[in-house]
Amino acid sequence: MPVEPPLPAGFVVARATAADAPELVVLQRCCWVTEAILNDTLAIPALHETLDEVAAWIERLHVWTVRANGRLVAAVRAGADGERWEIGRLMVAPDQRGGGLGRWLLRYAEEAAPAGTRTIALFTGSKSERNLRMYRAAGYDLQAAPEAELGAHIVGAVFLAKAV
Repeated sequence: MPVEPPLPAGFVVARATAADAPELVVLQRCCWVTEAILNDTLAIPALHETLDEVAAWIERLHVWTVRANGRLVAAVRAGADGERWEIGRLMVAPDQRGGGLGRWLLRYAEEAAPAGTRTIALFTGSKSERNLRMYRAAGYDLQAAPEAELGAHIVGAVFLAKAV
C-alpha cells in the first residue's frame, strides 16, 4: 500500500505484532502526556492502558508501526465498524513531530480502509489544535459522535469524520 510521498530514507512501516506492545505502551504514554496537558485531563485511556490491553488491540485491529533505524517513532491503529473505518492512536514521538510523519501515517491508515467504507472517522481532544488543524486539512469535519462510541466517554474528546 504505497503512500505518496514515500517515507524518508531510514523509516520503515510494518504491521505491528505482539512483540511491539511494550514499545507501543511507552510511545503512547509519551505522546498522550502532551494531550493530557493541552486538554486538562488525565482521563485519557492511552495513558492508562496495560500491556495486555495494548496487546489485545494489536491482535484485534489493524496496527502499523514506523521505525527509524530500529526505534519506534510512530504508530496508528484502525478498524472497521460497519461502513465506517475508525482511525485511532495516531502517535508520533515528540522529537519526530513537525516533519509530516503524522500526515503520512494518517494517509496510510486511510488507504487501508476496506472496500465498502463510506466514512473515515477519528477522535481527538477538543483543545488539541495541532491535531485539529491536521485533520481539517485532510478533509475531516467536526461531527456529533455516534451513540456509545469509544471517544464519547473521554472528557473533552471530539469526533471528526469525512466521506470516502
